[in-house]
Amino acid sequence: MIHQQVSEERGNNYIRAIIASEEFTYFMTNAIYLTTTEPYSGKSIIALGLVNLLAGKTEKIAYFKPVISPGGKEKDNHLNMIATHFNLSAPYEDMFVFTSNEVIRQINAGNEAFIIDTIIDRFKKLQERFDFVVVEGSDFMGGSTNIEFDGNISIAKNLGIPAAVIVKGEGKSVQEIVDTAVSTAKGFTDEGVQVLTVVANKISSDDDEKIRAQLTKSLPPGIIVTSIPSHKDLSNPTMKEIFESVGGKLLFGENLLSNQVDTSIVGAMQLHNCLTRLSKNTLIVTPGDRGDIIIGAVQANNSKNYPKVAGIILTGGLVPEPTIMKLLEGLDTLVPIISVESGTFKTVNRVAGTRARILPDSKEKIALAISLFDTHVNVKALEKKIVSFRTTNLTPRMFQYQIVKRAKEHKKHIVLCEGDDDRVLVAADGLMKQNVVDLTILGNKESILAALKRLNLSLDIEKVKIVDPRTSERYEEYVQTLYNLRKNKNLSLTMARDLMQDVSYFGTMMVYLGDADGMVSGAAHTTQHTIRPALQFVKTKPGIATVSSVFFMCLPNRVSIFGDCAVNPNPTSEQLADIAISSAETSKMFGIEPKIAMLSYSSGSSGEGEDVDRVRKATEIIRQKRPDLKVEGPIQYDAAVDPSVGKKKLPNSAVAGQASVLIFPDLNTGNNTYKAVQRETGALAIGPMLQGLNKPVNDLSRGCTVEDIFNTVVITAIQAQS
Repeated sequence: MIHQQVSEERGNNYIRAIIASEEFTYFMTNAIYLTTTEPYSGKSIIALGLVNLLAGKTEKIAYFKPVISPGGKEKDNHLNMIATHFNLSAPYEDMFVFTSNEVIRQINAGNEAFIIDTIIDRFKKLQERFDFVVVEGSDFMGGSTNIEFDGNISIAKNLGIPAAVIVKGEGKSVQEIVDTAVSTAKGFTDEGVQVLTVVANKISSDDDEKIRAQLTKSLPPGIIVTSIPSHKDLSNPTMKEIFESVGGKLLFGENLLSNQVDTSIVGAMQLHNCLTRLSKNTLIVTPGDRGDIIIGAVQANNSKNYPKVAGIILTGGLVPEPTIMKLLEGLDTLVPIISVESGTFKTVNRVAGTRARILPDSKEKIALAISLFDTHVNVKALEKKIVSFRTTNLTPRMFQYQIVKRAKEHKKHIVLCEGDDDRVLVAADGLMKQNVVDLTILGNKESILAALKRLNLSLDIEKVKIVDPRTSERYEEYVQTLYNLRKNKNLSLTMARDLMQDVSYFGTMMVYLGDADGMVSGAAHTTQHTIRPALQFVKTKPGIATVSSVFFMCLPNRVSIFGDCAVNPNPTSEQLADIAISSAETSKMFGIEPKIAMLSYSSGSSGEGEDVDRVRKATEIIRQKRPDLKVEGPIQYDAAVDPSVGKKKLPNSAVAGQASVLIFPDLNTGNNTYKAVQRETGALAIGPMLQGLNKPVNDLSRGCTVEDIFNTVVITAIQAQS
């Protein structure tokens, strides 16, 4: 048993800052200990959600698991997943101290003190280098549960950090969950370990309110109570996990091993009986010589009349005869098909015993876990208790976290115009899983549903509206509105009917009439095609004559705003001033203090020429229109962003060396510069975001990624809030 006592001075390393409150005394800390009561408690949800929360505050986060399960040469999956997803900087070797086998050997040799001393030493080194350390307790995967439980208490106590207790609710009654939570929390508090929160995880949604009410009543005041209902998309394994569990040989469908398995059946009956037993994401286990079941299952998966088949396992060491194999090889769409040597009964038992994991490449599961955390955890209360640091840097991950969080606070309805683009559907799936916005997707419903099935997406079509402009009940109203708005521009009713079948016009009209709060398009259309309708009838904001664009350039330690890089080829001085003022307002909207650099090939008064004079005049216009804004121009790029160069060239400037908003003199310079910075530094470029319009309409690049679409929807939602 690990319970070597270490001195209070050595172990007590967390900051106790008492904040006055009507209800509680808050203990702020720069570390937290995640502990569970038994295996498979769903610790990943809390770990991912907590690190994601912290990533919005600082880039200097460490994840530490003192004792990992014996895993041979492979990395600990949980450490690897957290480190990979959040791009943590600590080397993998610094993230743990012992394997569980090593701990057992040290205990048997009477070296409990050595274990604790080594863990404390490694933890303190991380604590010195990072703003916050999340510590993960034992997995309870071997040995005595009591020993592991006492070990967790001892480690948390000697590290001097508070705990988050996670109680597994699966298969337990309400009273059993409450009793386990109370006794576990008492075990920690009796040893002097502060318990910040108790999480009842994997509970029945029917018991949610009862569990929270009883835990709140039974636990000491000040402990944050959380209950998270079980979610099948996290609880159920993928075909990849089942393949690793049963072994064997993969015959087909390597690219679909991410398929989720919600249920499994044995295909031992006739085909027509087997088909009646199919439900969504079914795994079929059948002898390898049942060609009828194999072909029938594959065809059912391709049929719109049957649910998606997760995969097929062929038992008994049998593979389909050559004619069946030839048929399967010639099909475009298959499911994962695995051949195993074991018999059907043994294989079914292995399948039943397969546990779901969140792997480093499980992007959908990671997004869902974070969404569950954000939805069910009282994030504000938890923040108040744990976050004791502040940072002046705004890193890309912090920026992304903050804009997603802000979009969630007041959800907006965004229309995605290109439902026939796979990237749009994948991004929509991620947005809905994280509950960021409400969505309408434009396109043919049958084609979109078929694509969702082909892409293995679980997009909830009950929550997402799919609208075909040609068959929409709003079509005639939209046509008439467009005609009334543009008839003075020689638009006929017939032309209005044709235009309203175009997704860009239909989506823009949704925004204009308030049926959506914002629109995103351009993955498959040109910029002109996307923004033309907005220019025609959404129009610009009062006082703004120029529609322009910005990119959020997420550099390693800051976020800068680049404008205009997508819309205006050769802006006049007046247009440059408009672009700068709009960009400054955008900067404020997203929490970045605007310090505007009007870029040119010359700094200050040293240069001459038409281009420099145009920038100089634009700077004067800004100062006249908006004396409250910090602006410098003309100024060269290096003087704008490099403090040492800025101090030499413009020593008395409030902008030089620290510019956050960079306005380029023309589209050629802006577009090439943002792409050069993006490619050479690896910076994330979010945008373009259009500014100056009365309502948010945003354009995508035709080479955009899924992440680009996701981020553009988020910034569109924030524009809509403003």
